Amino acid sequence: MEWNNFPPICYVLWISNLREGWTNVMEQESTDATSLSRSRAPKKRISKTKMLLYGGLGVFLIIASIAAYYIYTIVSFAGEIYQPPADNQPSAVIPADGSAPTPVPVIEPPERFADERINILLLGGDSRGVKSNAKPRSDTMIVVSIDPVSKSTHLFSLLRDTYVDIPRHGSNRLNAAITLGGPLLAMETVQNLIELPIHYYVYTDFEGFISLIDELGGIDFEIEKNMRRTDNRDDPRYNINLEKGLQHLDGLTALQYVRFRSDAMSDFSRSERQREFLAAIANKLKSATTLLKLPQLLGGIAPYIETSIPPSDMFELARLGLNLDTSNLKGIQVPQMNAFKNAIINGMDVLVPDVEKVRSYVQEQLSGQLVQAP
Repeated sequence: MEWNNFPPICYVLWISNLREGWTNVMEQESTDATSLSRSRAPKKRISKTKMLLYGGLGVFLIIASIAAYYIYTIVSFAGEIYQPPADNQPSAVIPADGSAPTPVPVIEPPERFADERINILLLGGDSRGVKSNAKPRSDTMIVVSIDPVSKSTHLFSLLRDTYVDIPRHGSNRLNAAITLGGPLLAMETVQNLIELPIHYYVYTDFEGFISLIDELGGIDFEIEKNMRRTDNRDDPRYNINLEKGLQHLDGLTALQYVRFRSDAMSDFSRSERQREFLAAIANKLKSATTLLKLPQLLGGIAPYIETSIPPSDMFELARLGLNLDTSNLKGIQVPQMNAFKNAIINGMDVLVPDVEKVRSYVQEQLSGQLVQAP
């Protein structure tokens, strides 16, 4: 058909359809180009707010994981060293005439109330050569008295040769109580002597002390004089050989220092050294470096420690300990000078205390009167 014979209306429709088709093609190409352009465009950046949020969440999860690990370590440690009082009662007393054993009343540590002073008996013994189920005579006896309100701490060093009444066992040296009836009987005996409620005990031996100091990385300490002592009957590693001056003491040399008593004042000067070194340990325990390696420290000393502190109370005491003023620990000797007499009883060199003077002196120290021993 010739174009001249094509009806005008058809021509118009054809042109219109052609234009519409071309428009559709162009629109489709434009749409495809736009889609391709969008697919190649860089992704939208995360806002700074979201970045901070995600970063904060990550840090929180890390801290929470570390905290959970530390809590688990403390709980495990507390459970491992805990000895329930009900499972640690003294054995029945067997009379010398062979009659039936005398029943022993259950020793219940006194109940402690909120904001009340906390008293803990620290017992250190030499377990060498002692059967695993027995306790040796306590080489060290210190009552740690903590005021949770004022955050103050008193250390009462009990002289081990003090001649006292041991419930249900007659009179003997104070350090014999743990051998006769275990730590609970030692608590009861000390409580009767100084008239303070003893809420808990902590017991360790030589190896536990050595392990603690080694896990702390040693302690820098001023030795006040040269110290020498050799006992050919003992293991040579326990011989004492310390030089005067500032020394870095590891576990073994620290043990030498707190055991030394070969001088004029014997147990009196030794108890003072023990109090001073205990204060140094307390300060080291509060350092940031020590807290970072707390799990390792607890794992190292757990096999050598026994305590009546329940795991639930352990957290409270640990939190309180971090807030105590350990830079000014008050060390006190019991019995104080001029409150006892030297005597020989049943072949033993002992110190016979004036009990009323001792009790008054303890209360004076706790009340802050700081009266000097008469």
